[in-house]
Amino acid sequence: MDFETITYHAADGVGHLRLNRPGGANAVSEQFAQDLRMVMIAIEFDDSVRAVSVTAEGKVFCAGGDLKEFHSKRAGLPQHGAKLLGDFHSAIYKMNRMPKPFVAGVRGAAGGAGLSLVGAFDLVVSGESSKYTMAYTRAGMTPDGTSSYFVGRHIGLRRMLDLTLTNRVLDAETAEQWGLVNRVVHDDEVDAATAALAAELAAGAPFATGHAKQVIYNGFDHPLETAGEFEGTMITTAMGTADGQEGIASFVEKRAPNWTGR
Repeated sequence: MDFETITYHAADGVGHLRLNRPGGANAVSEQFAQDLRMVMIAIEFDDSVRAVSVTAEGKVFCAGGDLKEFHSKRAGLPQHGAKLLGDFHSAIYKMNRMPKPFVAGVRGAAGGAGLSLVGAFDLVVSGESSKYTMAYTRAGMTPDGTSSYFVGRHIGLRRMLDLTLTNRVLDAETAEQWGLVNRVVHDDEVDAATAALAAELAAGAPFATGHAKQVIYNGFDHPLETAGEFEGTMITTAMGTADGQEGIASFVEKRAPNWTGR
């Protein structure tokens, strides 16, 4: 599968998505947004993919929106922005809604829309020297990329306001303490650690792993009773699957489970 700004292939249950605009700091351009939406559609309909590893080529994970491209649009920038965000946000919606975990590995900086993208992944592995910043108001812009939804939930309202209004830069250690990333590794271990974590998730029970993700996000979005009812629906559905029966049997029989995806 060929794209202009990313590369993608699937192997052994894992989709390997790599941002590939190193000369442009992997910034979000119109083409990047289109490519991201199209690869999410491909992942969504590929039943062989059970988890996805997302890394980036070059020294920067994603510098944010492509401001050079934006500058070239002049008076046409609002229309350009609307088209770009239509694809970019659609890609993030699909990523969040599909029952497959996405693991990101961040080396270098993640700023602006890059930080928004980091916030939308399910799990994040960070390099020890990585930096994180919102940077929107520095360019006279307001946040996008679903950062107001995801990043705010990860770190809390006060910290989100701090990042957004002051453009504070977080180092990897602070990002982990704040809950923006899950774990920090040596810079040269990021790609391998990300792929290994995605492989670990892909090796689990597909229905349980993917729909557990949906249960957690649903619980953040709904009142107590609604969240509880959705939990009940999901776990009883899991109980009726072959993998659900196998998971319980393997635990009782003290053996490794044999997941079939059914």
